[in-house]
Amino acid sequence: MVAATTGLAPFRIEPQFVARVWGFRDLRPWYDRVAEGDPIGEVWLTGDDCLIATGPLAGKRLGAAFSEEPVALLGPNAPGPDSPLLIKTIFAREKLSVQVHPDDKLAREYGQPRGKTECWYALAAEPGAEVAVGVKPGTTLSEIEEGIRAGTLERSLNMVPVAAGDLIFVDAGTVHSIWPGSILLETQQNCDLTYRMYDYGRPRELHIAKSLEATKLTTHAGKMTPRELADRTVLIDADYFRIEKLTVNGSRTSENLRGEGVGRGLAYLFTASGAGRIVPEEGTAGAGFEPVYLPARGIVAVPASSPEFVLQDAGGGKIPLELIRITPNWPATAQ
Repeated sequence: MVAATTGLAPFRIEPQFVARVWGFRDLRPWYDRVAEGDPIGEVWLTGDDCLIATGPLAGKRLGAAFSEEPVALLGPNAPGPDSPLLIKTIFAREKLSVQVHPDDKLAREYGQPRGKTECWYALAAEPGAEVAVGVKPGTTLSEIEEGIRAGTLERSLNMVPVAAGDLIFVDAGTVHSIWPGSILLETQQNCDLTYRMYDYGRPRELHIAKSLEATKLTTHAGKMTPRELADRTVLIDADYFRIEKLTVNGSRTSENLRGEGVGRGLAYLFTASGAGRIVPEEGTAGAGFEPVYLPARGIVAVPASSPEFVLQDAGGGKIPLELIRITPNWPATAQ
C-alpha cells in the first residue's frame, strides 16, 4: 500500500462497459468495443469497480484505492474517504426510462449514503437531438402520476435541444430522460440510485411511489451558460462538481491545468478529442514516475498528492487535444 503521505502520481483508469437495454451493440469509433451479449449503454470511467491501469496501484479497483489512500487521493480536507464522482459516457440508441433521483436527505432516509445530482456534457449531437429535463410549468404531482398510469407522461416533460458542447445540469429531484441522438459525458455523485417512473413497456421494475416522493416540480436543472476565462471555459461550477474545458496547444503544466491560485485536490482529465501524455516536470523533487498515455475518450486521475507534471499533446497536431477537467465540489453541509 502506498503511504498517504507519499505523492501519488497521475494514473489512467480502465473503462467498464455496462450493458443497458437501450444501448448500442457497437460503440465504434468512440470505443473499440462490440457487445458479445446485451447492448452497451454506459461506459463507466470512474466506477468503484473500474481497474487502475498504470502506476503503483495498477490492477487495484478504484473504490478500494479510495478506501486505502483517501488522503493521497482527495487531500486532507475531504468530508469522507469515498470516491466522490461517477463519470461515464452514455450511448442511447433508444429512449431511457423517465426517471428521477433522490437528493441526499431522501436517499439517507432509505439507507443510502447519498443522492444523485448529475450533469451531461454533449460530446456529439445529431440535428434535432433533445433530452427531457424537468416538467412543464404548472404540472402537478397528480398529473404526473396520471401520466405514468395512462402512458402519456411525455406530454408533461420539458424538452431541451442538445448540441455538441452543451452542458445540461440535472439536480436531484428533476424528472428527466435521455433520448437518442447525442453522446453524453455524464458526471454525477457516486451513486447509481434511480427511481423509474415510466419505461416504455420494458419489463423492468418501476418505482412509482418513490419517484413521486423524490420529485421536485421546480428545480435548477437546464442548459448552463459557459463562463469564458483566459485559459479555459468553465462549463459548470456547482455543488458536487466543477467541470472545465481546456485546450492543450503543445503542452501545459499541472499548475497551469489547475489554474491560478487553485489549491491541490483530486482532478480527473478526460480526453474529449486528441491524445495526451503526462510526464514528470523536470527539476521537481520526488517527481519520478513513468509517463502516462491518455488516449481519446480515456481518463486519468490526478491525485491531490500528485507531483508536478507536464501534459503534452501526443496527437502529432492532427487532432487538437481538448480536455474536460472534472473536480469534486463538496457542498458546505458536507464539510
